[in-house]
Amino acid sequence: MSNENLQRKEAAARSALIRTHAYDVLLDVRHAPDQDVTAYTSRSTVTFSASEPGASTFLDFIGQVESVVLNGVPLPVAEIADGARIRLENLQAENSVTVTATALYSRSGEGMHRFVDPADGQCYLYTQYEPADARRVFANFEQPDLKASFTFHVIAPAGWHVASNGAEAGRTPVDGDPAAGRWDFVPTLPMSTYITTILAGPYFKAQDLWERTFDDGTRLEVPLALYCRASMAESFDTPALFQLTKQGLEFFNGLFDYPYPWGKYDQAFVPEYNLGAMENPGLVTFTENYVFTSRATDSQYQGRANTLMHEMAHMWFGDLVTMRWWDDLWLKESFADYMGTLGVDRATGWDTAWTNFANNRKAWAYVQDQLPTTHPIVADIPDLEAAKQNFDGITYAKGASVLKQLVAYVGFDAFVAGSRQYFRAHEYGNTTLADLLAALSRASGRDLAVWVRQWLQTSGISTLSIEVETAEETSGQPTLAGVTLLQDAPDPATGRVELRPHRLRIGLYNFDAAGMLVRTDSVETDLSGAAEAVPELAGRARPALLLVNDEDLSYAKVRLDPASEATVRASLDRIADPMARALCWTALWNSARDGVTPAARYVDAVQRFAPAEAGIGVLLNILGNASTALEHYVPADARDALREAFAAAAARELRGAVPGTDQQLAWARTLATLSRTDGSQVPLLRGLLDGTAVVPGLAVDAELRWCLWHALAAHGLAGEAELDAELARDNTASGRAGHATALAARPEAAVKAAAWDAAVRGTELSNQLLSATITGFNTGPAELLDPFVEPYFECLETVWAERSIEIASRIVRGLYPGARDLLPGAVSPDGHPVIVRSDAWLAARQDAPRALRRIIIEQRSHLHRALTAQAASLARKAPSVAP
Repeated sequence: MSNENLQRKEAAARSALIRTHAYDVLLDVRHAPDQDVTAYTSRSTVTFSASEPGASTFLDFIGQVESVVLNGVPLPVAEIADGARIRLENLQAENSVTVTATALYSRSGEGMHRFVDPADGQCYLYTQYEPADARRVFANFEQPDLKASFTFHVIAPAGWHVASNGAEAGRTPVDGDPAAGRWDFVPTLPMSTYITTILAGPYFKAQDLWERTFDDGTRLEVPLALYCRASMAESFDTPALFQLTKQGLEFFNGLFDYPYPWGKYDQAFVPEYNLGAMENPGLVTFTENYVFTSRATDSQYQGRANTLMHEMAHMWFGDLVTMRWWDDLWLKESFADYMGTLGVDRATGWDTAWTNFANNRKAWAYVQDQLPTTHPIVADIPDLEAAKQNFDGITYAKGASVLKQLVAYVGFDAFVAGSRQYFRAHEYGNTTLADLLAALSRASGRDLAVWVRQWLQTSGISTLSIEVETAEETSGQPTLAGVTLLQDAPDPATGRVELRPHRLRIGLYNFDAAGMLVRTDSVETDLSGAAEAVPELAGRARPALLLVNDEDLSYAKVRLDPASEATVRASLDRIADPMARALCWTALWNSARDGVTPAARYVDAVQRFAPAEAGIGVLLNILGNASTALEHYVPADARDALREAFAAAAARELRGAVPGTDQQLAWARTLATLSRTDGSQVPLLRGLLDGTAVVPGLAVDAELRWCLWHALAAHGLAGEAELDAELARDNTASGRAGHATALAARPEAAVKAAAWDAAVRGTELSNQLLSATITGFNTGPAELLDPFVEPYFECLETVWAERSIEIASRIVRGLYPGARDLLPGAVSPDGHPVIVRSDAWLAARQDAPRALRRIIIEQRSHLHRALTAQAASLARKAPSVAP
């Protein structure tokens, strides 16, 4: 629809005109179990005021409008319902409008998503709105700064569980329909439309209670509930989830000194979810991937805990106080990302939260911040499509990293005091950057204007390195004659150099008597320009390792000096401190990604040192990086031999790992991934599936089995009948996705054509099955996928115009032909056919939707980086030519 993409200037004009007071919404989903019924009745009544009587505005709604009554007067629907908007004219000072409409059930995860469980045929509903899909369910003013109180009513099958943001106020039979019931919910406190929610279906439900007595004697009781599909109840570890929930509520209520305001605290784990989770107050929704039906590692459980804490922090940062428009999305997401890690670190038993943050979350930000489409943390978001694309590594992980630095800059106590002032001053309201800074400045006594400009209003990442001059003592022991910190900080978006202030620790590591690399000293220093001497190090003995940004105090990439790099490549497994070890792994990875060192050297390091890596989060990360390096950064002519060697190492470590450990499972998953493109270990994979090969302690459960089938299918060694038989064995939502991936992975032209048609031209695939099919389609050699390069570029605008933004984004991003190699004899990626075709498309379509262009630009950048790394590796192998 041409008017579906709400512009920021339109939202600002509307909020200048009206103030919303309350919504009363009725949704009739009693016929949802009947799959032939594609829609449901939605009726919403909105009361609002207008500052200019006689003016006009519009409601947002995507669906079929049946009737509109404004201030008691029926309006002509055909004249006022236009695409995604309903025009309201001749407003009064106080207004009430009722819209009765027909809304569609969704299979894309946007709006009211309907899912039929293949395990038992039961129907489940849930809603997901961020940033602007409440309008797919009920008519509203869809922008975050028009908050209101919401009262929901739902008519649904009588045997279902139904929940919403507010507590259940009552349940009554429906006259004339004994199979249905009506649920009424208490009015909510003021909130934005995008965090309202409905859950309905035969969900399994568990209940508990958290309570706290505050210092002033007041008592807070918060009813707790957990939901998942009935077929997953056996795997639902509710005691652990309730314990985490209580730990989080205890921590954040104490930290923020603002009692949890939303009454109950429900958490629902739902199928085919587009996000990790969503912070709907009173009813948080999560992907059901967090209900572990197969063996999961400790890092997966910790990741779930981090997400739970992240969403809980949103009850204050985001829900209680909400950004005015999506430019300030970071006001909630950066804070929640930081607070999620802080909550895991301080409120649970895990002690590796910040190591995993450095190794995973920051790595995501580093990738995003080097793309041409990178943006400041405080971004320019002119419309909703741009907002949708802005849920990225900058807004989440870079913002959280920079907040961590801000906490160190102003002091933790001042940061907490400022946050408390912020909540009290703006409760149930909307804010901008200036409001938060005012609170933090008052609490800390610091002027944050310069810090904001340098960190929040610039883009790109600083690369820090160290220049070392040594001198020989008479004893023969080298000493540090001079040490200089260097900063390179180009902005990929503007081309400007954006030097930023860094508070750093430089760690000095030496071998102890046991041969372990341990920190023997450290110095703290500041770097604000391009170069800064570190006089504190002059005259000291040259350590085996100089680690810049030790303890991960700043947001920056780090280059190791040559001597330190040699130490790391020889002795990485002997670095005792987990954080220091993780930072060294990250330095090696960034060097490989940037083409500074050959990617094969990173794979060699992983092969050599990963078996000794005790941190499962770090191990999973480096194994994944090694797989990426093999498939994208290693030159094609060196890939097969290196891949086969790495697969052999994975098989060896799988057999040699302690039975039943996370490390054993990590190597099994890695072997399955590598085997999609390497056939040397296929007999082992087949044996694990049919039971003729047994690895003691390894649970060959549903998730691992589908990974193994994916690999076999990619080699043409799993036929449709075998895959159908496996689906019959695991007829679940995840099994259905695994089946779709394996089917599409078969190396046959007809299979690829059918997968392409299902993804691009068909509309039957749900969001989950679409992504699964695309994953399988992309598993295959370039020559099998080359015929789809031109059709890809030809279909882009049609896909973007005809599909929802969620589905269109998955297609455009997922089907980009990015798995390509440098052409034989080429020394640069610039002439590669896919690069050339991408550039031609972008040049010819300057007026294409901004969000669509952003995806193409990013995917082109990923491919260009991979080809550049391949070229750099080839250049180092080329023989020198005498002048």
